Amino acid sequence: MAYKEHKGLVARMLEGKERSDDYARSTLPSNRWSLFWDIIKGRFGRLMFINLLVLITFVPIILIFLWREMTLSAQNLIGPYGSGLGVGYPVIPEITGMAEWTKFQSDVLFFALYIPASAIAALGISGGMYIIRNLIWTEGVFVANDFVRGIKRNYLNVLEAVLLFTLILFVTQTTSNLADVVIANDSSKIAWMTVSKIGGYIFVVLALLIAFWMISLGVNYRQGPWQLFRNAVIMTIGTFPQTVFFAFLALIPFLLIMLGIGMLVAFGIVLLLLISFSYAMLVWMDYSQWAFDKFINPNLGVKVGRGLYDKSGKREETVSGMAGKGLDESAALREYRRMIVAQGKSKLVCRPIKPIDDGTELYQLPESFSREDLQKLKKSKEDMVEDVKAFEELHKDDEQYVEYNRQFEEQEKALQDESGKKKKKLKKPPKMLNRR
Repeated sequence: MAYKEHKGLVARMLEGKERSDDYARSTLPSNRWSLFWDIIKGRFGRLMFINLLVLITFVPIILIFLWREMTLSAQNLIGPYGSGLGVGYPVIPEITGMAEWTKFQSDVLFFALYIPASAIAALGISGGMYIIRNLIWTEGVFVANDFVRGIKRNYLNVLEAVLLFTLILFVTQTTSNLADVVIANDSSKIAWMTVSKIGGYIFVVLALLIAFWMISLGVNYRQGPWQLFRNAVIMTIGTFPQTVFFAFLALIPFLLIMLGIGMLVAFGIVLLLLISFSYAMLVWMDYSQWAFDKFINPNLGVKVGRGLYDKSGKREETVSGMAGKGLDESAALREYRRMIVAQGKSKLVCRPIKPIDDGTELYQLPESFSREDLQKLKKSKEDMVEDVKAFEELHKDDEQYVEYNRQFEEQEKALQDESGKKKKKLKKPPKMLNRR
């Protein structure tokens, strides 16, 4: 007994407790906040790499932003807008509104350029959001490969979202600048023009929130363009307070730059270079998964809490179960399925095995034995076999064995269907979200 305990101790020391399925599941966070911090602490280097890939695709937008700032600063310095400084008082009519008109002309160009630049940025968003989603789902991630895979699968959905936002931003900024021109030439209309400008800014914020939901919905589910927009509007309205809070939380690093305060701008630029994009994606996607688990997945019959450890055991998911609901499998998961099926069903796990130290004992032959002793030995063997069969029959319906066999059979069937049948494009119902 002492030898067996010593051997078991050595084996545990060599293999580590990570070999245990219970340990592996228990190391997962149990809520979304814990999952967020777990990814920040354990995947910080990977988040920096993701941020770099996304940042590269945002270079055109950043350059246009800097170009606009320098152009407007130069116009303010050299433009003849100082007629009210005491030199030409009263204001010369020909100069009135010129500053506003010049800004209007410049912004038409710059905000129009943001539209094609956002199409390039959509590459980074689609790839980065796909990797962040897999991190939240605690899947195996290969950053470069999954970045390209995310672009292939999600680019059109993300492109729809960013084009919608940049078009609304272009229209709003144009009308806002025109309102400034009207106010400069006719101060009696200042009230109506100010109200219209505030309404435009509110509309931009709503468009930004809807675009956020379109991106996260597009990365998680298959749906048409109109369906994607409609569901994003529903999610925005249905979760408005939480959506505003988490959108603000995600955009904090970018807001630091927009404030224009020296030290905060410098700190914001450092964050932009290191982790701003991946941080924003992580915050938003983590919140989105909570909302999907609460409002969408239960209606689709998909188990919730993917990537989280549920101590009660009610939220566990299987690869086969997710595939059955239309979930998108990564290459790592498909390879995992093939390995499981190729290894075959484990006879040590698929059925109950009676412990050696429990039950009947084998008759021990004496040094000098007779025919009667041999009969006793034979009888004890038969009793032992019957005892093992009785134990197996008694415990064959235990949850652990039923669940293992079910999972293995589903994975085996799914693998056969994948190799033996061609994929058919199913007609999607008009008002359903199909899990990707």
